[in-house]
Amino acid sequence: MASDLDLVTGELNVGGLTRSFALRLPPRAPGGIPLVLVLHGNQSGTGLGGSTMRELTTFDQQADAHGFAVAYPDGHGGCWADGRGVTTADEADVDDVAFLRALIDWSAGRHGTVPDRAVVAGLSNGAFMAHRMGVDASDQVAVLAAVAGGLPASLLGASPECAVSAMLIHGTADSMSPLEGGFSRHRGPSGELRGRTVSLAETADFWRTIDRCPDGPGQTVTTEESTRTLTAGGTGGTQVAAWTVRGGGHAWPGSTPPGERPEYTTREFDAARQIWRFAEPLLIPAAVRRR
Repeated sequence: MASDLDLVTGELNVGGLTRSFALRLPPRAPGGIPLVLVLHGNQSGTGLGGSTMRELTTFDQQADAHGFAVAYPDGHGGCWADGRGVTTADEADVDDVAFLRALIDWSAGRHGTVPDRAVVAGLSNGAFMAHRMGVDASDQVAVLAAVAGGLPASLLGASPECAVSAMLIHGTADSMSPLEGGFSRHRGPSGELRGRTVSLAETADFWRTIDRCPDGPGQTVTTEESTRTLTAGGTGGTQVAAWTVRGGGHAWPGSTPPGERPEYTTREFDAARQIWRFAEPLLIPAAVRRR
């Protein structure tokens, strides 16, 4: 992680709430550079936010090496209103789509980043929110990357305006957000199950359908710890990649999680590096991705 002196911090008033974020620009940044938004998991009650993802991932280093801007926004109360209806932000009717849209526009207006080709990457609650941004802000989001978070079932009937490339990374031993999908641990007031998400396979099928990718299994590569399937040829050149991490837990691949974590974190690849490698050739203008 780079020095805090390299960060631009800011606030936006959205929906009557003051929302905070940090933005890192690459050295000698010209206009027209890409913007990557990195969304943290549920940090409710901890007072933590975007800084956790800056510490956990190598997005600072990737931004410097490849010349993009990276933003670390803070969820309201440490979480995101991702549409599952189970977080405190959802329960408070926080409009996180409006906040992240405003952040993309602010960065474009202030620092010249490209407003219709953003990348949104997230972990867990941040992954669910990345899916929601792909659905509700497809005119601004060219690529989403969801780590340890399948598509919220509430989004299954959605029809985004534009195709969005998607990179999906999920571990087979994830106990908090199972590969096969399931319900949130946060039950309703009467103990009812809620907040269902679908499996990695269903999530990949959803985005392949949205992107109008050709039928067929795609191209699959198997490594020592992962199976990686890529389907290309979607609208405007969009693609969907689904990576299954064998034995992987609820974790960000390539990271060193703080403290004790019982679930396995693969070091076979660095998720931030692979997300950028996937996204860079797929930063396609919204007009070309329109469905």
